[in-house]
Amino acid sequence: MDIKARASVRPSSNDLWFLAYLPLAVTDGIATPLIPLLALEHFGASAFVVTIIIAASAMSQVPFTILWGNLSDRVPHRKYFLVGSFLATGVSIIAIALAHDLISYFWLNVVEGLASAASAPIGTMLLLETRHKRWWPQDIGFFGLISGIGTTVGLGIGFVWLFVIGRNVQIISVMTALLILAGSLAILSAVIAIAWIEEPGTRVERRSVAELINLHRGVLERVRHYRNRVLNIIELTRAAPEPLPRREWVFLAALGVMTVGFDVFYGPFPVFLAESLSLGNASIFIVYFAASAASTALFFHSGKVVEWASPKLVFLESLGGRAVLMGLFLWGPIYLALGVGSPLLVGWVSLLNALLGVTWAFISTASTMFLIRLVGRTARGRALGLYNAIAGAGGLFGTLLGGYLFVTYGWHFAYTIGGIAVVLGMAILVPIPYHMFTLPKGSARHRRRWRSVRALLPRPPRP
Repeated sequence: MDIKARASVRPSSNDLWFLAYLPLAVTDGIATPLIPLLALEHFGASAFVVTIIIAASAMSQVPFTILWGNLSDRVPHRKYFLVGSFLATGVSIIAIALAHDLISYFWLNVVEGLASAASAPIGTMLLLETRHKRWWPQDIGFFGLISGIGTTVGLGIGFVWLFVIGRNVQIISVMTALLILAGSLAILSAVIAIAWIEEPGTRVERRSVAELINLHRGVLERVRHYRNRVLNIIELTRAAPEPLPRREWVFLAALGVMTVGFDVFYGPFPVFLAESLSLGNASIFIVYFAASAASTALFFHSGKVVEWASPKLVFLESLGGRAVLMGLFLWGPIYLALGVGSPLLVGWVSLLNALLGVTWAFISTASTMFLIRLVGRTARGRALGLYNAIAGAGGLFGTLLGGYLFVTYGWHFAYTIGGIAVVLGMAILVPIPYHMFTLPKGSARHRRRWRSVRALLPRPPRP
């Protein structure tokens, strides 16, 4: 069959292949805190080295997301790219668990990022090519739900594994076995993909669905992989049919600044928990679990809130809440009052991180809605490509900067700089005209605009 022929897009006869992403999401939930913790325990890595390891996977993630996506467009077999990505990811994680020195540990993380980069663009395009267009928003929302549930389950498995098995066993052996389990789950995703994925009978132009795909953001903020459905970054190298307005460049500048602030905080976060607060490995999984569960629970509800309020207002309020929460992490006396390493301190930090997860659920939705209403329809693909590129670059730079500031000046200074960056990003956003987002609720124009926007927002599957 000619893959370029204009054929009707029919639903797959076996949609169970969606679940191939579930073990992979569990893998991410386990590996997110475990890889930096294993570097601390096994190799005695410094805080800065740990942040470099955290960033290692992302270093290859963005360019190879573009490469794999474009290569799959030229080869008439999407399925095997996805199967190969899952398999290589699992093997790489197992190799990371068995690494004998820090240099190998770092480079294996880079290789794992290279291998996993194919799963985001190719998996999403496979969904679009095997499902009817009217089901895209629900299906993309379902992918987000699978990601959130899987990540949360993975963090729960990590806690149980370390708390039950690791209580009286040599901790490095327990953590290594847990990371091998994570790699095995990624290989299980490959097995499911082989059994259930069908090759599509037609192809969808990535440019034609760019704004829909990029509206799907991850439900967990500090994940090792930026598993956004980024399909159109390559469009940055082509001429845009409509120039991007000045207000969008202001938005992107604010995005870059605040993203640096987010990752100055989250880059050295596992080291802060382990060394500064003396939390055990199982306790650290609880802290991550709290944020993941909160984001997963509120991700879809955040879309409804943004739908009925101003995206700019929701965005600014969420950023303000996040800045306050980051400030509460600086409140040192409460750590002494609760007791460093105590269960009460675990509960307090978990609560703060859960609230950060709540702010992320609203930030991730409001920011993309804010942007698509700043630009014309023909410029949305390019604008959202820039959005993801700047967010990825800002996250990478922020992670490395956070590690450097943490080691050189201490966590108080590093987290203060992170909070200031978030507030500065808010300040840059404020001058963007607010009246663009205050159409009368009952107006026909309001109803038409929201009808088109609601079609793009990810929604959970209908029961």
